[in-house]
Amino acid sequence: MCVKRKGILAGFLALLLTVGMVFPVFGEETAALELASKSALLMDAATGTILYEKNSHEAMPPASVTKVMTLLLIYEAEEGGQFQWEDRVQVSEHAASMGGSQVFLEPGETQTVADMTKCIAIASANDAAVAMAEFVAGSEEAFVERMNQKAEELGMTDTHFENACGLDTDGHETSAYDIALMSRELMTRFPEVRDYTTTWQDTIVHKTRKGESEFGLTNTNKLIKWYEGATGLKTGSTGKALYCLSGTAERNGLHLIAVVMAAPDFKVRFQETMKLLDYGFANYSAEKGLSAGEKMAEIPVTKGMADTVSAIVKEEISFLLKKDGGKEWETTTETLPVLHAPVQKGEKVGEVIYLINGAEVGRTDLIAAEEVEKADIGTMLERMLKIWF
Repeated sequence: MCVKRKGILAGFLALLLTVGMVFPVFGEETAALELASKSALLMDAATGTILYEKNSHEAMPPASVTKVMTLLLIYEAEEGGQFQWEDRVQVSEHAASMGGSQVFLEPGETQTVADMTKCIAIASANDAAVAMAEFVAGSEEAFVERMNQKAEELGMTDTHFENACGLDTDGHETSAYDIALMSRELMTRFPEVRDYTTTWQDTIVHKTRKGESEFGLTNTNKLIKWYEGATGLKTGSTGKALYCLSGTAERNGLHLIAVVMAAPDFKVRFQETMKLLDYGFANYSAEKGLSAGEKMAEIPVTKGMADTVSAIVKEEISFLLKKDGGKEWETTTETLPVLHAPVQKGEKVGEVIYLINGAEVGRTDLIAAEEVEKADIGTMLERMLKIWF
């Protein structure tokens, strides 16, 4: 790939964007894929770009795809230090009473957080999902409040949750677009969830008053057996929701999220998810930007021990390219015109912006490569004498 660079030292614009954030770039109409599912969406996980959509904002029951949000909140709580993976969770009467897909937990039984999470991700266990909801938030109702709060934070405007597992109930609904948003959040922030979502079979051990017994888990997501590069994520089916799936896959650095809702049967759910993923991998590629640490500019420093500081790329990002588009990417830089000592190493001093045919496709921060201390009196006097004489 031929890369052109424009080194433009301009007055620094307001830094409104977070590090590494990138934008959708493909505004053309999506391909006419023939899908029987009532709603569908294909998204690039890295950029959030929508590559295909069909009725993507129509709210409808999601069934157990709900558990994407349940898993996200579990991982967030663990990251926040609320508990550790080996802590034990006791099963309540309420959690054990869940019907549908389950691992037959008994009231009073305990399992580790890790095994409960495994049951949710692999076997889509309603009982484990509710047990974890109670463990994390004190009650399923309190957990559902967190689910709705998180949905609002993520911009999931088509969504309202009523339970932690996805069983049919009035008012429990979301859309293909919103499912893609929460799937993207889970997979990009907590890629370790793949340890479970790519596991085909595993076991847990029930320890109850009746003794110990091994219970087998088989993944409800057949993509991980049928589709090259599959990374997850979550199936769902009920009488109202019909057949739903948030399917994720990665090839050559391109990570895609394909969502189908209200597919007419079990096989169509997987066939159409694979059709969406095939379309994405056939037509798009992930392009890596400049390497972290690459020098892009020198910025003057006033009253410092050094006269300038190097502006370097903070992190490498990737952005989306249409295959056979014949487009080359280029960069432009926006930096502060001058810095005042002291300057901290790693301090944000600008941004590098990626462009294709003049349109922005991504940006990341420029940071100071080294620390510049404020000049001492002796250094300042020496500089003044040089100017005078």
